[in-house]
Amino acid sequence: MDYIEALGSREVYRNPWMTVREDNVRRADGSTGIYGVVDRPTYALVIPRDGDRFHLVEQFRYPLGLRRWEFPQGTAPDRAELDGPELAARELREETGLIAATMTEIGLLDVAPGISSQRGRVFLATGITEGPHDREHEEQDMRSAWFARAEVEEMMRSGVITDAQTMAAWTQMLLRD
Repeated sequence: MDYIEALGSREVYRNPWMTVREDNVRRADGSTGIYGVVDRPTYALVIPRDGDRFHLVEQFRYPLGLRRWEFPQGTAPDRAELDGPELAARELREETGLIAATMTEIGLLDVAPGISSQRGRVFLATGITEGPHDREHEEQDMRSAWFARAEVEEMMRSGVITDAQTMAAWTQMLLRD
């Protein structure tokens, strides 16, 4: 055996966005232990692009105690699993009011694979039409704006953008350019 084998599992916590479980495990050397796992559904992250402009959202991130700029991203309500392009279109419209004529999947991200099962699918949205947003109650403090490519890159260099998923998605987009 060259992996960790689950011997049993118990749910420790649940809310509408995630569950936390504790697994009893056996390691490759035969020793046993526990592993804590945060389970969240797959999310969609959307890079809204209009030529050399990119649309970002800013919101207060409670665990950090800071407002952060990032690409629109999220999961379906009540931990539901939705089709990737459908979820991406939903998140884009909900958070920004934008509608994309083309939604192209460009990558897959693992959020924090040492503690979480969550994965993210990255989409490039083009052919943008603007409209009203339809934010969830929890997103009431959210703002959104267009930025030139040079501004986005400077925000990343200067630490204004620190969201790991946003930065990883940006890299995936650059590798396709």
